[in-house]
Amino acid sequence: MTSRPIHHKLRRDLEESRIDGKVIVLFLPIAFVTYLIHESGHWAFGELLGNDMVLGLNSSAPKSGHFIHGSHALWSALGGPAFTLLQALVFFLIARMTRSIHAYSAVFFAAFSRLFSIVFGGIDLQDEARIASALGANKYCVAAIVMALLFLVLWWCTRMMKLKMKAVGYFAVLGTTAMLIVIGVNGLIA
Repeated sequence: MTSRPIHHKLRRDLEESRIDGKVIVLFLPIAFVTYLIHESGHWAFGELLGNDMVLGLNSSAPKSGHFIHGSHALWSALGGPAFTLLQALVFFLIARMTRSIHAYSAVFFAAFSRLFSIVFGGIDLQDEARIASALGANKYCVAAIVMALLFLVLWWCTRMMKLKMKAVGYFAVLGTTAMLIVIGVNGLIA
């Protein structure tokens, strides 16, 4: 019995996963846009409450260094996860209407970016822990709720697109690569 070279297996897996050159190339802009959507949520909630906010690739804060009212910090913190959930839902609907693997990529990255940040960025530094602290809840409670909602949308989208777990694994590799690039770029511009 002869075994096929690994590149034949990889090519077959990627085709089955609907990952082509365009998906790979578009994954990095999707990662940057996902970060900006998340941070725009913080910015928008802060601005709506009357704070003069500044927006960065991986940050959003009042220009003065403090919020007008203490409760504004909670609302601004809620904005990031809320916008990330909104991104997942909007692109799920687009994927549902179009069956676009690119829309699926945006759903995937919304969920993956929060998971990556919570696991590798440290829960204590994440919005979900700040929200939980402000509400007097366990620091994992809000993170669990946000992640459950994001992964529910991702699961529905994965099933709808008829992708196998192997595809999710390949998307995770793309997601990790894109996350590391975004983190590196943020480090260069911060």
